[in-house]
Amino acid sequence: MSWSFVWEHLFLVFAAGVLSILLGLPLGIAAYLLPSLRKVILRIVDLLQTIPALALLGIIMVFCGAGKVTVIIGITLYSLLPIVRNTLVGLQEVDPGIKEAARGMGMTQAYRLMAVELPLAFPTIFTGVRIALVNAIGTAVFAAFVGGGGIGGILTRGIRIQDTGLIYKGTLVLMVIALLLDWGMGTFENFVQRTKRGVGKKLWGSIAVMALLLCLVLPFGLRGDDTSRTLVLYDGDYSETQVMHHMVKHLVEAHTDLDVVIKDQMTQVNNFKTMTGDKPSCDLMLSYDGTVLTTFLHQDPEDVPAGMSLYDYANSEVGREHGLKQLEKLGFDNTYAVAVPENLAREKHLETVSDLIPLAPELAFGAEHDFFTQEGSMKYGPFTEFYGLHFKDSIPVDVSLKYAAIENGSYQVTEVFATDGLNRKAKLKVLKDDRKFFPDYNGCFLVRKDALERLEPVAPDLEKVLNSLSGKISNDDMVGMTYRIDVEGQDIDTVAKDFLRKKGLL
Repeated sequence: MSWSFVWEHLFLVFAAGVLSILLGLPLGIAAYLLPSLRKVILRIVDLLQTIPALALLGIIMVFCGAGKVTVIIGITLYSLLPIVRNTLVGLQEVDPGIKEAARGMGMTQAYRLMAVELPLAFPTIFTGVRIALVNAIGTAVFAAFVGGGGIGGILTRGIRIQDTGLIYKGTLVLMVIALLLDWGMGTFENFVQRTKRGVGKKLWGSIAVMALLLCLVLPFGLRGDDTSRTLVLYDGDYSETQVMHHMVKHLVEAHTDLDVVIKDQMTQVNNFKTMTGDKPSCDLMLSYDGTVLTTFLHQDPEDVPAGMSLYDYANSEVGREHGLKQLEKLGFDNTYAVAVPENLAREKHLETVSDLIPLAPELAFGAEHDFFTQEGSMKYGPFTEFYGLHFKDSIPVDVSLKYAAIENGSYQVTEVFATDGLNRKAKLKVLKDDRKFFPDYNGCFLVRKDALERLEPVAPDLEKVLNSLSGKISNDDMVGMTYRIDVEGQDIDTVAKDFLRKKGLL
């Protein structure tokens, strides 16, 4: 596990921590000073806390896009409750006699608040901050789902490939961070309570320390790149995308003067949005002509004009609508497929998807949530309707748990990708799509045309370099690479370099 994941995680926690203090402390003071607003403020922060963290990030992502900004805003909002409530409670619990004495000395309300009440309420306020920050360490794990980076990506990968060692490492690092942060804050709190003088300065000093820690990890959260000579990609959320993006990095850096930056993990749909939004933050991604047509363009294979291939039509449409270009086919066809455990296939003599029709009422179908959405036409509803399949149950699961669930017998039928090495590990039999419901999903790089133009002065042959992989990666090649990564636990960079050397490209 790379240290960069740890630093990214700390950046998210400290950035959200500073913002939650700067926002939560005034809100808590406002709730104390303005009883008419108190219920409104408390109800808002209570409501934010009831929203599941992943749902909150999803809502924010609609407005802010995927990435660290979404995560920081989400954690900040999620951290407000303990800070606001503890600030209010701490100020309310200050001895009324002390407040009255300060008032009798002629202190203004503002001076009394800053010089008397806040210092006395400091222990309670600091406890709220302490709770918020420790909780933020765990909440930041969800950053992996919206391209925010951090240790969540390690845990997601470990769950997907059922690597308990990787899960333990990620969990242990989170526990160590939480324990060290809690110990450090506890030590600071005890020091403040022992030295009563200057408590007000120490209150603001603690915020300054948080800001300093944020500055230390800032380079890992806000990496600036020279866009005139840098090709920017996002890491995928599964090994096939990751190994292809790492191939791009090694290939382009070896044959051009460009630098290639691979940012945080990102799903296909979110990655596409980062390429087509108002402020694109990505230049290139691995995609599939079938995905471009059905998921990104929301069209069906039936929309492809007669005499025109799906690849050519998708390329034409995505160029016209979004200013993107599909490069040449890479050679592998990672189409959707339907699979069952090998022992069930032997017992029931299953070879094709149509063989499932009479057995479907006895079987449960499970797949990742994305396969049950309406994002594109090649999904569960249209598939079962097309084949006349009526399964006993349909079970959406997180993509990282899909293989573990079918191995554990949670369901008997699932959707897989044809080139996933985990199919072999899980001992699944891929059934033949005998009625050809699923279209081709030819792997190809999707690139922004303006990115090619921007980088042309430095790398005029960039497109040629990327197309040097055209037709060189078979389905067997990709299954072998994903098997090495997901099952044997080999390093993605190593697998990518080995393949490029094997093909004489590196």
